[in-house]
Amino acid sequence: MNFQSYATQGFYDELMEGPAKPRAGAIPLVERLESLPPGDLLRRQKAAEAALLQLGITFNVYGHEAGTERIWPFDIVPRIVEARDWARIERGLTQRIEALNLFLADVYGPQRIIADGVVPRDLILSATAFRPQCVGFKPPQGVWCHITGTDLVRHTDGQFYVLEDNMRCPSGVSYVLENRQLLKRTFPQAFEACRVRAVDEYPNRLLDTLRALAPSGVDNPCVVLLTPGVYNSAYFEHSFLAQQMGVQLVEGRDLAIRDGRVMMRTTKGLQRVDVIYRRIDDDFIDPTTFRKDSMLGVPGLMDVYRAGRVALANAPGTGVADDKVIYAYVPKIIKYYLGQDAILPNVPTHVCWDDAERSHVLQSLDKLVVKAANESGGYGMIIGPHATQAQRDEFAVKIQENPRGYIAQPVISLSRVPTIVDDHFEGRHVDLRPYVLYGKSIYVLPGGLTRVALRKGSLVVNSSQGGGSKDTWVLSA
Repeated sequence: MNFQSYATQGFYDELMEGPAKPRAGAIPLVERLESLPPGDLLRRQKAAEAALLQLGITFNVYGHEAGTERIWPFDIVPRIVEARDWARIERGLTQRIEALNLFLADVYGPQRIIADGVVPRDLILSATAFRPQCVGFKPPQGVWCHITGTDLVRHTDGQFYVLEDNMRCPSGVSYVLENRQLLKRTFPQAFEACRVRAVDEYPNRLLDTLRALAPSGVDNPCVVLLTPGVYNSAYFEHSFLAQQMGVQLVEGRDLAIRDGRVMMRTTKGLQRVDVIYRRIDDDFIDPTTFRKDSMLGVPGLMDVYRAGRVALANAPGTGVADDKVIYAYVPKIIKYYLGQDAILPNVPTHVCWDDAERSHVLQSLDKLVVKAANESGGYGMIIGPHATQAQRDEFAVKIQENPRGYIAQPVISLSRVPTIVDDHFEGRHVDLRPYVLYGKSIYVLPGGLTRVALRKGSLVVNSSQGGGSKDTWVLSA
């Protein structure tokens, strides 16, 4: 397999500038791929898939007739990010996370940004993830969002844009770590020649971030990872991260409140818990504060949290900052709190609650991508140019009935990466989800989850919609 006839077709390609012309950072990898004996690359791809199956690296798809659990789709040709591009991404994400944490502290506190007219009050209070129960609360160290996954896309202009923020329970980092182990075994020489930055330290960094949140006076905190259970789409990741950090994986039924503390049931009796990395949505973590019908959480947990006797990561209420309508205001939020222009721009966004912008969206549905403000996983959206007239008419009705619930954006020509298709390479569209930890300082994992739309021509990279992943190689300077 070679790149002699590989065509970029007018898209920005992460490895190739054109047929047989790799980008500078990709030269060692391309040379290695083209030097392999006939059939060897396909053999390595099948070996990687067999390893994924053996390791049980899976994800769940809700409501699918063929069953819920699937092996994680993976392509062994990595995506390469040059050092200069990564330096900009790292600065931009650090800036963005800092500003969004200040925003969360403000909207649950003095609400200066509302009083100053930067973000309309109604937009914040009507966000489905806004939690009135958190007003007036100050989380440990003043940090609301400790683990973030921010989705980036690269357009044909070569510029990275922020597609959306994930400030609640971002998933996918376990696949970053497992993908890397597969690639280090598959292409060891190319890996070393490209001087790829390591990602292996993430579990230790995550544990350090969590331990830094411990209540005052606790020197050796007990950290647990709270999961909804085996039927959650990211359960593999929950168990993987708990194992990698060396902490207990617990469900709500494993925890109880005793004498104002969170206690974990063990074979040796009750043990105090100091920090909870919760992978359960706000609504379900405490039935006495949020949804009363939740069977997943811990009754009374929020009272202990407010009293400062346990820490939660991420803090409840962070979802208001990743509402897709609030997203449209993030450049203004950065300017308001930091006095800086956004390093990483947003994709241009029309908010349908505004009469003039809604009118434009309704007249241009055949040219725009329309998204529900609080959906994820590729659900609740249409790509106008690829949709039928009936689908566009259906969304027009939805927008008119609930203008606050929708945004619209131009179709972005996502960059592509060569991907194995049968016995040759074809370009497939990708995005990038880097992971950011915010403890005593902000740390950006050098790489992230490159999701790839495995269907030809598709712009939807979500695993629930037929997407897969690639390893992401960030090169050293």
